[in-house]
Amino acid sequence: MRAETDPAGAGAHPEEWFASAKKIYPMAVHGTFRKIKWAVLFVTLGIYYFLPFVRWDRGPDAPDQAVLIDIAGRRAYFFFIEIWPQEVYYLTGLLILAAMGLFLMNAVAGRVWCGYLCPQTVWTDLFLWIERYTEGDRRDRMLLAKEPWGLRKVTQKISKHTLWLLVAWWTGGAWVLYFSDAPTLVKDLATGQGPFAAYLWIGILTFTTYALAGHMREQVCIFLCPWPRIQAALTDEEALNVTYRYDRGEPRGSLKQNRKLEADGLPAGDCVDCAQCFHACPTGVDIRNGTQLGCIQCGLCIDACDAVMDKVGKPRGLIAYDTDENVKRRMEGKETFVRIVRPRTVIYVAMIALVAGIMAYALATRAYEGVNVLHDRNPIYVELSDGAVRNGYTIRLLNKRPLARDFILSVEGMPEGTRIEAVGIEETVLGKPVIPVGPDTTREVRVLVFSPAEATMGKTTPVTFRITETVMGDVARARDFFKAP
Repeated sequence: MRAETDPAGAGAHPEEWFASAKKIYPMAVHGTFRKIKWAVLFVTLGIYYFLPFVRWDRGPDAPDQAVLIDIAGRRAYFFFIEIWPQEVYYLTGLLILAAMGLFLMNAVAGRVWCGYLCPQTVWTDLFLWIERYTEGDRRDRMLLAKEPWGLRKVTQKISKHTLWLLVAWWTGGAWVLYFSDAPTLVKDLATGQGPFAAYLWIGILTFTTYALAGHMREQVCIFLCPWPRIQAALTDEEALNVTYRYDRGEPRGSLKQNRKLEADGLPAGDCVDCAQCFHACPTGVDIRNGTQLGCIQCGLCIDACDAVMDKVGKPRGLIAYDTDENVKRRMEGKETFVRIVRPRTVIYVAMIALVAGIMAYALATRAYEGVNVLHDRNPIYVELSDGAVRNGYTIRLLNKRPLARDFILSVEGMPEGTRIEAVGIEETVLGKPVIPVGPDTTREVRVLVFSPAEATMGKTTPVTFRITETVMGDVARARDFFKAP
């Protein structure tokens, strides 16, 4: 019989293998980095909540919402840019830019994305503000948690969760507005006439926002998000991170103890062991223990520490954006330096510029018309009684402009005497059919190409279909083949 092993060590019990998450009560702080976070919060949430209501004139019969993902119409609009389904490569470019932007931020200042711009951070900040507004700051919330249930506690808890749910509901409601005309959808939702999919997604996003920002908070950053693990492999010793300057702070001790050591001529650090940096951290990290997975580099511990340094008459910057290399250099009496421009950051900037330049060029030079050709498969060709050969095609014309346009259809590469017909199209110019296409739409046409007798016998001839816009002369081409017996 195989003996059982004890993965937790001798004498350990299963209930000791796992530790439940400890409730974190972040303290409110004031300072430079807190102001930056407030500014980012107001700007980003302001854009998210109100951007669907911004209008943009695209002409008659075109949606006037500035940012719109029109799934029914298979279009995406971003102010003056309109993206068609076949232009999904622009999405690829945006994803590359986003990835390179994250890599650049990480190379410059560690998890600065996590600390300031990540949606989880932004909404958690808002939910924490609501919690402080309804229940008080850190000490008040800790006392409230231990307090027995009563009218005051119930009132505060109901107020907090009601406000949380309202913000979460508004978040879900704002999301669906990007997929339909915002004012119209708001009216339909308010009167109970909105589509079921809209109500469903509002419900899903309300729940997820309420759960992630209200209850899971730092658990998302530490356990669910893959970015902390990825960025750890991308960072280097020259990236700026929120750093406890232990060369200046150690040996730590109470203010009274440190001043006594100083008076006696003994080493004493500037850290007064007040733990304000730990209490201010939204993920419960004590930065004095070094860089940790839970640290999102938000800088709130810097503000908390600077406030304490001001009170005790010490210079600011005991905790600051710095590098471990600089801490070591100061301990060795060497000059410190910060190198933002280095090969890693130059490569990231170059890649961002390259991809952005390619996308800008593609947008500036892209055609607003197109043609696709599909050859008949059965029969591939038809031999007529007079010896001529006919091939059939299905041609789709694309008009990406918000006005109706006419296109002259012709073929290139065929022998003299070749004739082309478009089924259902009577208007022609010099024997070539003129096909009208509506604004911002496509049109499918059945086309027959006739080759004179013996002109293409026994071979496959490459053929190019060309459409020419009648007013501006814009041209688009598509290649196929002409088959003969």
